[in-house]
Amino acid sequence: MKAVLQRVSQASVTIDGEIVAAIGSGLLILIGIEETDNQEDIDWLAAKIVNLRIFGDEHGVMNLSVKEINGDIITVSQFTLHALTKKGNRPSYVKAAKPEIAIPLYQKFISRIETEFGKTIGTGQFGADMKVGLINDGPVTILIDTKNKM
Repeated sequence: MKAVLQRVSQASVTIDGEIVAAIGSGLLILIGIEETDNQEDIDWLAAKIVNLRIFGDEHGVMNLSVKEINGDIITVSQFTLHALTKKGNRPSYVKAAKPEIAIPLYQKFISRIETEFGKTIGTGQFGADMKVGLINDGPVTILIDTKNKM
């Protein structure tokens, strides 16, 4: 699994002109799932995200997690995180999981994040044409790949 975490002061997801998720301070997570991802990846990534200390403390030092600041989370599926761009100018998405594999893993990821986080999160809709708006706070953007845990 690949995740792009963006620390935000606000974020939203709109589908067909309707806002389906909106938050203030917290994290916008773009999540890409590949064929080889499994429950171990989900568990590790959810715990890492919820406990990652990327929010400022009283001294402005990144020392607090989204959980500790009582922030919010929106998660959006994004297969394009697995784009291969070595050859030519048209990305290949052969590493991205097909919907029959990706959708159940995405749903398990959402459930696991909510368990780790202790509250419901906002989501996009798998496969939908989404408009994602955000104000990146910092800016702070972090890439995590479960295949590179070391």
